[in-house]
This record gives sequence, structure tokens and C-alpha cells, in this order.
Amino acid sequence: MRRILALLFLTAFSIAHAERPNIVLIMADDMGYEALAANGGESCKTPNLDKLAAGGIRFTNCFANPLCTPSRAKIMTGQYNVRNYLKFGLLDRGQTTFAHQLKEAGYATCIAGKWQLGKQNDAPQHFGFDESCLWQHTRSGRSKQKGKTYDRRFVNPLLEINGKEKEYLGGEYAPKICTDFVCKFIDQNKTRPFLVYYPMILTHCPFDPTPDSKDWDPKRLGSTTYKGDLNDPQRHFKDMVAYADKMVGQIVKQLESSGLRNNTLIMFTGDNGTDKPIVTPWNGTEVIGGKGTMTDRGTRVPMIANWPLGIKKPGRVADDLIEFVDLMPTLCEVTGANLPTNHPGDGKSLASVLNDGNAKRVKDWIYIWYRGKVMVRNKQYSLVAKADGSDASLTRYIGPFNGTNLPDSDLTAREREIKKQFLHTLSELAKTRLTSVEKKMWPKAEDWKKPATAAPSKN
Repeated sequence: MRRILALLFLTAFSIAHAERPNIVLIMADDMGYEALAANGGESCKTPNLDKLAAGGIRFTNCFANPLCTPSRAKIMTGQYNVRNYLKFGLLDRGQTTFAHQLKEAGYATCIAGKWQLGKQNDAPQHFGFDESCLWQHTRSGRSKQKGKTYDRRFVNPLLEINGKEKEYLGGEYAPKICTDFVCKFIDQNKTRPFLVYYPMILTHCPFDPTPDSKDWDPKRLGSTTYKGDLNDPQRHFKDMVAYADKMVGQIVKQLESSGLRNNTLIMFTGDNGTDKPIVTPWNGTEVIGGKGTMTDRGTRVPMIANWPLGIKKPGRVADDLIEFVDLMPTLCEVTGANLPTNHPGDGKSLASVLNDGNAKRVKDWIYIWYRGKVMVRNKQYSLVAKADGSDASLTRYIGPFNGTNLPDSDLTAREREIKKQFLHTLSELAKTRLTSVEKKMWPKAEDWKKPATAAPSKN
């Protein structure tokens, strides 16, 4: 009898496990909405991402912060930056991440790519990741030789593997090392549910050759200029987008060969808009990269979800408003994990959109807090102001990248009401500044409530 009960228990456990999807969340660096061919981009080739979009859901209204570290803190914690963002390159160690929650629910967890959230050796593990392969973890990711500083994020990189520093000098390419690390983790954990978070190193500058570029040089130590070769940034950016797409394709093939593809939710996005030197032909016009700006060009990013067993009516294009705080509740709902205790509920899960082709998810606005500036917006209107509500300006959008700034004298009665509502949202959220940071760790937290004005270091 005991044996029968044990078999029944194991069968039930296996069924429950089979219903829980694996998660692969990929976030490209400095790849705006317009870069993907599926979104209307006319210069970059992204066949693997286009295929994921065609077999899943392509979202057209996803917004990130205008810069990397704020977006990384926001997506991992599911909280608005106003609550917990301290400074560039740092995540308060009192924060709870989606990796913590999925790990608690029985998931194996892995992160690979760009870190930039704290230099302690145990930082990735502290924030819930079992395995890590990272650039800019314990070091800056740069080295000096003969008076020159080399950016070592791409060719012959400086990486940290589970907190241990490693220097590559054999012509290796960091994005390929990180992708191989992810694929190995996937195959090693194919008998249990897992979370892979892949904040890619691509397509951030320096704009340099990839192993598939005609001018690839495996002996280089990297770029000696921050932006790379500005004589030809457009071509190198195209090559970098193509290589990022290739790495996505490698992960999809690994999931297929490990027998896990059907029950794996793949989500792809970008951490902010494309960098300023890049000009992308898009739907018959040109989009100038707007990284660092509170505009569509700085905040509108791609979002694709693909999950063969979980997405109903694949091939959809959805215009739901999405911001990075929505990822925490989404991952928790689809995996059965709990939200963190006392989580403020800033985000709204996308599970209903994934699981029901007819579902209507109501989200009236999104909110971005960035270095003392704030943006509140819906699908059509965006309000940008200082953190105290001053210098507030309303912009009307007619589709992506097509915005008109509206002087107060030109506002309709409806637009005046929208601006009033957005200013009220701004005012209410301003009261939450640093309410979620670890008070014991930051005894002078009041000092952090001053608007952050210092420019970030090169990253």
C-alpha cells in the first residue's frame, strides 16, 4: 500500500512539474524597438526573433527606463525605481528578486551576460541565482596596457564565472561564452524547472566587429574608445544585432535538443532605447537612437513572448501597455511562485494575455523614474516632469516615435484632464521615494532622496 501511495505521489509531482514552464528571459542591451525586423526595422536582420514573434505574441507598447542599471533593478525587483533605486551600478542588497521567488518555488536559476548591480563576489547568488557568468561583476570589465584602456566586454573578455575572475586571451567572444554557459545550464537542468535570465552584453557600444564580421580580429583586446569605430557604427551595429539574434537561435536549438522547447516561456526585450550614434530605417522613416532620453526613442523597447504549450492563438500582435515591473508578477503567476511579502504591486501580470487570446488586460498608465525625472504615459500621451512635478510637459503620440509636444494653450479639455491625472500619479508615487530600501544598510537613506544628478560612469 505504501508503495502504491508513493507511486501516486511521484506521479502527481511529475504532472505538477510538467505543467510548470521553464523560463528564459532575455534582455538585449541598447536595442530599441525599431531594431527588430518584426517591428518594422529595415536595416537589421533578426530571423530567429522574427520567428519567435510569428509563433508567439509580439507586443508593440513595452517601455523600459532610458538607461541600463535602472532597468535592471526594475525588472528584477518588480518595483518602480522611485522605491528602491540608489545609484548607478548598484542594487540594494535588501531587495527581493524574481530569482528568489522562483528558486523558493523549486526552480534552478541562472544568470549570464551583463551584471552591473554590485561588486561583491556573492552578489548574483545573494540575489537568487545558482549559477552566473557575467561581465562587469567584480571588475569594471576593462584593462590597461601601455597607457591605453581596453573595453573587454566582447573579444578576449574579462568575465566572472560564479564570482571567480577569468581572463580570456584565445580569441573568445563574450556573448558566445555567455550563450554556451546558458545552454549548458539548460541541458544540465532539463529534469527540473529552471529560470534563465540573460541580460545580454550585445548590442551596447563599443560598435565593434563580431566573429561573423568581415573585419573580425581575434587578437584584439577590445576597443580603446567608448563608442568603438565611429567611422562605421551602422554596419557594426547591424552585425551586433545579427549576432544577438544568432545567440537567441542557439538557445532555442538547445531547448529543442534537450526536449524542453514546448514548455519553455521565452521572453525577449531590451533594457532601453538604441544608442544615439545609430540611425535605423524603420517603416519608411528614420529613427535616431535616443538612449538616455525620456522619449519613445529612449524608452520604447521590443517585447516578444513565445511558449508553445502556454500561449493561445499564437501569431498575435498585442498593444497592451507593458513596463518592466510587470515581469515579476508574470513570472510568478505562470510558475506558481509567490510574490514577495509586502510587495507593492506596481506591476500587472501578463499571464491572462498569454493564456487567453481574447483576454483584455487593463493597465491605464506606466511610470518611469529616472535620475530626478519622471514620465507617466499611456498609449497616446506622455507626461515628462521633474520629480517634484515642475516643468511638466505633455506629448501626444500617433504611433511609435511620432510625438508632438503640446503647449498648455493648445490642450483640449480632455488633454488637460489627462495631464492633471498624470500629475496626481506622479505626486502620489513621489511619496514612496526609497520606502523599499534596506534601512539598516542605508542609515542615511534621507540623503538618497535628493534627486540623483550625477551622470553614470561609462558602462
